[in-house]
Amino acid sequence: MSGQDKKNIRWLFALRRYITFFLLMAFIISCCMILFLNMMTRSANLELTQEHIERAAKVTFLNVILLSFLCTIVDEIRRKFMVGRPVGQIIKAAEQMMTGDFSVRIPPLHGIANADGFGVIADYFNQMAQELSGTETLRTDFIANVSHELKTPLAVIQNYGTMLQQQDLPENKRLEYAKAITDASRRLANLITNILKLNKLENQQIYPKAETYDLGEQLCECLLTFERAWEDKALDIETDVEAEVMVNSDEELLSLVWNNLFSNAIKFTPPRGKISLTLKAEGEFAVVQVSDTGCGISPEVGKHMFEKFYQGDTSHATQGNGLGLALVKRVIDIVGGDISVSSEVGKGSIFTVKLRREPYGTP
Repeated sequence: MSGQDKKNIRWLFALRRYITFFLLMAFIISCCMILFLNMMTRSANLELTQEHIERAAKVTFLNVILLSFLCTIVDEIRRKFMVGRPVGQIIKAAEQMMTGDFSVRIPPLHGIANADGFGVIADYFNQMAQELSGTETLRTDFIANVSHELKTPLAVIQNYGTMLQQQDLPENKRLEYAKAITDASRRLANLITNILKLNKLENQQIYPKAETYDLGEQLCECLLTFERAWEDKALDIETDVEAEVMVNSDEELLSLVWNNLFSNAIKFTPPRGKISLTLKAEGEFAVVQVSDTGCGISPEVGKHMFEKFYQGDTSHATQGNGLGLALVKRVIDIVGGDISVSSEVGKGSIFTVKLRREPYGTP
């Protein structure tokens, strides 16, 4: 729409408002004048001539025109400050947001500009812009992290695949390169699997199927699946699992939590270290603790450890993809539990998970 078209539309709206005020004023003033003249003629026994009536009608008509004009001007000024200015600010901010600028904010509206509720609209607009800005940042970071995590194993597969094509390659090198390709492909498959799981969890496409079961049995079964891994590192496994601690939750989802916590504990604990698993019934909660004597976590890393793709070990020597603890946190939120971590660099970490017992009150 051109500037001239907008100008014509404004004039049409102004003319419509003037006609509206004119009709309203004509009706009100005419009624008041008729009532006034009737009262005067009855109380003072005055007789109005045709000339008097015509003169009064002309004066009244001129007053209606003048008052309608003044009301239109006053309404235009009111609209400019109370409607036009805040609406213009909102439209300008919306146009900037449409171009992808989510940092735009509407300045606070005070005084008469806030009288028609535009201040409330501006506040909600700013909150929406803030949420969209955060979502856009997460989306950008997610794409960047996914691209990086995909490129690393793909580069390994490509490089070792090229080296495997050498005709005079020794057998030991061939096995070494083939193992590297297998490990990289496994890491790539795990990454894609975790991305799909996390996507389903965040979009609530996975609904928990609650059932009552013995939490201690599940913990022991999950821990035993890592027996080969802890034996290879000669780790000392210590368990203190209270019997018959029942919970009503989704067993399959919670297995993701325990598997990730056990996997991380084994991964970050040096050879001949110790991993401890405890399960206690404390009031209405079942409290699970998984501790290790590994490298520990700094306070800065601890602030971000449940974020997607965040890794305290930037060297990727541990072959992780930064999604395990994000999955854990999302599952715990879905089942209505709580997870916390206490850690000290060089001494290890303790992950604590609290779940409601079922039925509460059983010994």
